[in-house]
Amino acid sequence: MSHTSPVIASLREEIERLYEAGARANEVPLAHATFERFREALTHGEIRAAEKIDGRWQVNSWVKQGILVGFRIGTLREWHGGVLSFVDKGTYPPRHFEANDKVRIVPGGSSIRTGAYVAPTVICMPPMFINAGAYVDECTMVDSHALVGSCAQIGKRVHLSAAAQIGGVLEPVNASPVIIEDDVLVGGNCGVYEGTLVHSRAVLGAGTMLTRSTPVYDLVRGQVLRSSGDRPLEIPENAVVVPGSRAVTRGMGKEWGLSLYTPVLVKYRDEKTDQSIELEDLLR
Repeated sequence: MSHTSPVIASLREEIERLYEAGARANEVPLAHATFERFREALTHGEIRAAEKIDGRWQVNSWVKQGILVGFRIGTLREWHGGVLSFVDKGTYPPRHFEANDKVRIVPGGSSIRTGAYVAPTVICMPPMFINAGAYVDECTMVDSHALVGSCAQIGKRVHLSAAAQIGGVLEPVNASPVIIEDDVLVGGNCGVYEGTLVHSRAVLGAGTMLTRSTPVYDLVRGQVLRSSGDRPLEIPENAVVVPGSRAVTRGMGKEWGLSLYTPVLVKYRDEKTDQSIELEDLLR
């Protein structure tokens, strides 16, 4: 996608024009037709909110603008299917899958919005939700009660364990979304928010919470990992991060013996780690 085709370049120009029109976007000729072409490209992974180019993640602001345009020009409508019903913007209907898509969606109340790319071989365990603009790559498992927010980028062979929350960053349009690279394990009840970047093969232990304002204490290298300026919090490749705490060292917090939550990088992934988190290939 770094080498933009003329078709995509033209689509980008049209989307940027619609975005600049603001609340009057509906008055632009062929606005809905343009958005539907955009949404199809998003759904099929032809465009994405962020992508890695020459080893660095870059935000495609115009794609995020296009997602916002869909909300602006959409009106509420109803969908009914069996015992389930939805009322949402008509520009973002629930996505319909067929066997040819090669995505496993196990019965039980899951929902994926049109405009989310879900690659062949992804497994979705019920109930789970993937929002518009998200990109979920091959052989990833989205487990029960896991949520993937708008524009979140999920790599190959990722396991989003039960109740994992991957935040969405749609606005501001130039802000990096949450990115989970290849072969990452996100443990149960984890939360990854505010544009955090988790590099490949990292392991987040159950209950780990990562936000832009959360420092991570690397016990192995003796340093504190923080976000800085426009740079998000980054979890290094092969890092193993677990929930921890640090003592309050002044004021009433010290007097009362309080401590604050903090994620702790306790080791870097090794063969023992690989064995403990290995997934059954038969499940895939």
